[in-house]
Amino acid sequence: MSRIGKKVITLPANVTLTVSPSNEVTVKGPKGELKQQIDRDLKVEIEGTEVTITRPTDQIRHRALHGLTRSLVNNMVVGVTDGYELKLELVGVGYRAAVTGQQLDLALGYSHNIIIEMPKEVTATAVMEKGKPPLVTLTSIDKQLVGQVAAKVRSMRKPEPYKGKGVRFQGEVIRRKAGKTAGK
Repeated sequence: MSRIGKKVITLPANVTLTVSPSNEVTVKGPKGELKQQIDRDLKVEIEGTEVTITRPTDQIRHRALHGLTRSLVNNMVVGVTDGYELKLELVGVGYRAAVTGQQLDLALGYSHNIIIEMPKEVTATAVMEKGKPPLVTLTSIDKQLVGQVAAKVRSMRKPEPYKGKGVRFQGEVIRRKAGKTAGK
């Protein structure tokens, strides 16, 4: 058995999980509702507040999907109860961020501002404090979506290894390189 796949998912009191006949898992909670289509061979069994995922055989394909499916369902349960949050720092002189509605406006040292349209499921906030790099916070109930949007924002100006300027995740460590050595 997969070590991850055989773990039991415990549902909080205010979360409901249903499985349709077409194997679509729906999780409803205080923050919203998420749906995920899972493989037809895997079975989702609900017993009270405990959810288990079982696989029919020990084929490589079933073993690979077992742990993945359990993680996806668990991420949905955590998402509708607590939600997910990613913070990005804009390190560089003159780098700025502003949010207007569902648009994130970034000034990253180019000749023009970069405007990123946020999906409706993702909420962005920008904080600019004096003496600290601007901070963009992305929140959502969908872990995959918030990670994908954060990666898109980071790809606009990846951190470079010489000065460390660019968009980075909060707490991310950038490996620095030494520059050219001077003189002979």
